[in-house]
Amino acid sequence: MVQDDSAQGQARVAAAASGDQQAHLPPGEVTRLGASYSPGSILFTLLCTLGITLGLINTFGIRLAGEVMLEGQYYWLFIGLFLAAAFIAIPARAGSRKISVLDMGAAAIALGVSVWFATNAWNMVFFGWSNFPAGIVIWLLMLELARRSGGPAFFLVVLLLGLYPLVADRMPGLLMGIPYDFNSMIEAHVFRPEGLMGITTKIVAQIVLGFLVFAGVLIATGAGEFFIDLANAGFGRFRGGPAKVAVVASAFFGSLSGSVFSNIAGTGTITIQTMKRGGYPPHYAAAIEACASMGGVVMPPVMGAIAFVMAITIGVPYSTVLLAAILPSALFYFGLLLQVDAFAARRGLEGRKERGEPIGPILKRGWPFLFVLGFLIWGLLVMRWEYYTPWYASALMLGLAVFNKKTRPTPARLFHTARQIGVLVTQTAAIILPIAFVVSGLTITGVTGSLTSGLVALGGDNLYLVIALGMIACFIMGLAGLAIIAYIFLAVTLAPAIIQLGGLNEVAVHFFIVYYAMLSAITPPVGAAAFLAATIANAKPMRTAWTAMRLGIVIYFVPLFFLFQPALVLQGDLLPLVHVLPSIIIGIALISAGFERHLIGVGDVRTIWRLPLVAVGFVLSFPGLWTTLAGGSLAVFLVAMVWRDNRPPRVTGKHGKPVESPA
Repeated sequence: MVQDDSAQGQARVAAAASGDQQAHLPPGEVTRLGASYSPGSILFTLLCTLGITLGLINTFGIRLAGEVMLEGQYYWLFIGLFLAAAFIAIPARAGSRKISVLDMGAAAIALGVSVWFATNAWNMVFFGWSNFPAGIVIWLLMLELARRSGGPAFFLVVLLLGLYPLVADRMPGLLMGIPYDFNSMIEAHVFRPEGLMGITTKIVAQIVLGFLVFAGVLIATGAGEFFIDLANAGFGRFRGGPAKVAVVASAFFGSLSGSVFSNIAGTGTITIQTMKRGGYPPHYAAAIEACASMGGVVMPPVMGAIAFVMAITIGVPYSTVLLAAILPSALFYFGLLLQVDAFAARRGLEGRKERGEPIGPILKRGWPFLFVLGFLIWGLLVMRWEYYTPWYASALMLGLAVFNKKTRPTPARLFHTARQIGVLVTQTAAIILPIAFVVSGLTITGVTGSLTSGLVALGGDNLYLVIALGMIACFIMGLAGLAIIAYIFLAVTLAPAIIQLGGLNEVAVHFFIVYYAMLSAITPPVGAAAFLAATIANAKPMRTAWTAMRLGIVIYFVPLFFLFQPALVLQGDLLPLVHVLPSIIIGIALISAGFERHLIGVGDVRTIWRLPLVAVGFVLSFPGLWTTLAGGSLAVFLVAMVWRDNRPPRVTGKHGKPVESPA
């Protein structure tokens, strides 16, 4: 099943139906491609298709006119094509549907200057060639892209940190760095590996591109619908079935799309309404979708762009990051499902009463998706084809689509598939490419080293204080709603400080930063993901955000656990998992019971036991022998108290002998 409109377009339709078309829609989404075959849509798709074709040529080293493209040549062509596509697809003003002359002019200039730079790639390599006026043009266009893709907050981050080299020598203390004049700064930002010719462009144009193509192919061929049907067949008949379907479907769909907002818009328009019909209040349904969609971004096997950034930053294979994400994401969704189940039990929300579609026919028509996902995992983990696997998987998916008449390639379906892929790549590039100026500003001034030592000094060589400061920094940096910005900044400042001071596992530290940087998506006062879901559900945004924060409580403390027990991210000695993992699972069950007032298998929880259950669950979950023993003892007592409260009252007959309760 090929969608004719973008996922974000579905969100706008839902928002319009609620009478609040522009409320809380995140910036940076492709929202104005118009009709399927409008001139703007056709031009956008052509630009993206050419960019993706160049990416395929670059990945497999295919020769053009007998020569292999230089990396710089490819980077500039990629930047030009997707910068132009972004100006066509992402409106300068929220809600604008018309592509203006200024948009087309910006797209043409971006493409023209970038192609000119590509023709001078050899000179850049051998002679350090640069052009100051043209460099300013690219810098200004990237700043406008940052404003369109991330909104005012993101624009200010890119602008101010990008200009930081101009005043680095005037900053106080640990913020002092090496100064640059404006000309040298532009040269570093635009032409040097510290800037656009470095890590950020490599992430989008080489590492992430194949996975975005794969995600676009899956979505365009109906993977989202299949996973919703599969989740419904597996969970729809249980109590709270609609909510459990939403959690499972959003976990899979989020892993494929890599975008929390596209995930909410793509599955939320279906699952939120289903949950509301099943008895869930609008704010609760929206909160469930927001939490499930957020977790999908770090859900293997595809995950979001942050996973690839992390792999490059740490210098480990992507498979290492993929494996490390398994247990944290599983624990998060376990806690979310427990809370959903507890709410349904307390409210008496039963599952689907009518006979649903059997799982057999669903698997029969959707087996290609599972087969291709299995191939992807095999290629990544066993064959270690990190750059090539998603391209192979995409070709395999398109080949299997031939055998299904609903997805069999036709010119129209191929066009919509190419456009879907273009949407994903353009939205990702629009966020990541401007970060080059942030990375460059921090790198060329040498301020990252002083910030690291400063954090250690500020914490007084106290590891726990440094971690607490880091948690605050992660949340503040993530307030813009762009976790990847927070991660890149903190990966070069906070991570070395924690590793240096505590000798902690590097992969665990970087995952700690990623998880805490993500929290702003559901945490007030920003909560962009919760606000978007609230718009679809016609619910109060702030109430939805507070509910999402409660439902997603596991993600607030699990990062602390794998920080001190790297076995939870499958690093180091895995033997501690034998006792650590069961204690965390039980601890999460107790915490969920305290928040949702129902302990699975036991019954409803009185108010007096709620806070003790949460506290004991946290103590039991913390990886340590003494905390496990102490928490376990208290947990037995609390569970016994809850069981006693739910035990049927004894009815006595003559002579005080107990008889069966009428209940």
